[in-house]
Amino acid sequence: MAESVKLCCAACGQMNRVPQDRLAANPKCGICGEPLADGRVRELDATAHDRAVKGDEVPLLVDYWAPWCGPCRMMAPEFAKAAQSLGHRARLMKLNTEANPNIASRARIQGIPALVLYVKGREVARLTGARPAAQIAEFVRANAPVSA
Repeated sequence: MAESVKLCCAACGQMNRVPQDRLAANPKCGICGEPLADGRVRELDATAHDRAVKGDEVPLLVDYWAPWCGPCRMMAPEFAKAAQSLGHRARLMKLNTEANPNIASRARIQGIPALVLYVKGREVARLTGARPAAQIAEFVRANAPVSA
């Protein structure tokens, strides 16, 4: 029997168990049908953020940003390119700090854009400032167990 991993659905917050060997097959949430690991960036709400940070068993990179932040908006396409290049090996999500100030405070976000990498419920690395896609992907690969 294949080993499975837990992934939080960014759309509905439901935890899903997915066989590890099926991650590349674009698994979907068992409740709402949204893709779980398709290499696209998803926006998190407060509930999904907390569940994903604590429960995801695939490396999770969260971009803490705000709509008024110029560097955040400039980096958004690069963040999406990095998500595409990492595919199912890591999940890249965004949290709007203006809409979720309590989460930003709890995560000790002092400047944005801020990228925080979580692995199995623990923060393992942090990077601030706008970055190109290649640097974002390399940051994940250097700090998390990401398969080639």
